[in-house]
Amino acid sequence: MKNFEPYLKGGDFRSTAGVAQLVPMIETQNDFDLLFQYLSTENRLMAMRAADAIEKITIEHANYLTPHITHLIRLFDRTRHKELKWHLAQLISRVPLTNDQLHHIWLILTKWVMDTSEGKIVRVNALQALFDLSKQNIRFEKSLASIFQALEKEEVPSIKARLRKIKESRGDP
Repeated sequence: MKNFEPYLKGGDFRSTAGVAQLVPMIETQNDFDLLFQYLSTENRLMAMRAADAIEKITIEHANYLTPHITHLIRLFDRTRHKELKWHLAQLISRVPLTNDQLHHIWLILTKWVMDTSEGKIVRVNALQALFDLSKQNIRFEKSLASIFQALEKEEVPSIKARLRKIKESRGDP
């Protein structure tokens, strides 16, 4: 059994420790499943780094997340740490969700993006995730438009930049 802990330990929240070395080690669903378990560790630093590795891995292997959808949703419900939130927001649009799951996640992401006490990275990634998820169900377009309208009034450069990027990708003026 592979031991990923040495690649996730050490340093502080500004370092990625051994994530770059860990990512290529994940060659199978079983390897990924072992790594995914670290998202639930009490060690905030290790959970953040595991999430970072998972995010990188699932760019090409989104299917690895499929067996973990229920656990991923539970993490949305319970996490309080901004470092994990920003990675979860990036991961959720990579999995197929039922309508009920989509609605549930939509509410959480909306809360994150509208909460000015959340970190800017959490808010920007939640905004991107909402946009990505809105493509799965057109009933969210009106809600997304309201969110855009509210966020445009804020003077947060990173949010304004993401709004511009999303609008450009949609072909909006």
